[in-house]
Amino acid sequence: MKLHTITPAEGATKARKRVGRGPASGTGKTAGRGENGQNSRSGGGVRIGFEGGQTPLFRRLPKRGFSNARFKKVYVVINLDDLNRFEDGTEVNPEILKEMGLVKKATDGIKVLGNGTLKKKLNVKANKFSLSAKKQIEDLGGKAEVI
Repeated sequence: MKLHTITPAEGATKARKRVGRGPASGTGKTAGRGENGQNSRSGGGVRIGFEGGQTPLFRRLPKRGFSNARFKKVYVVINLDDLNRFEDGTEVNPEILKEMGLVKKATDGIKVLGNGTLKKKLNVKANKFSLSAKKQIEDLGGKAEVI
């Protein structure tokens, strides 16, 4: 068998539907759109949520409450395992994390979580720390500083 002899399995490929190509195709003349009406015209159709003039569902339902989603803070999460790539005694801050590619985009801050084990003594500066991460950093003689 050679690459140029390989063909798809029987029935695996199918010709695309070419509408408006004569009566033999079954979708000739009106191209499967029917005779008249809004949907037979180019650019025809109704917008999303339109219910034929009836008050749409999104306007019939009461609007209640308040969502804090617009104001929530989003933190980039970094695990202790990720910090093992730094040398002993390094001061790890958001700028260095960005340079190393551990942090891609700027958000409301950086949170260090305690997943994995840290093997080096580091001075870590971040916006938030989990209790286990803070404990592990300080047990190795490093510092966990909130900025």
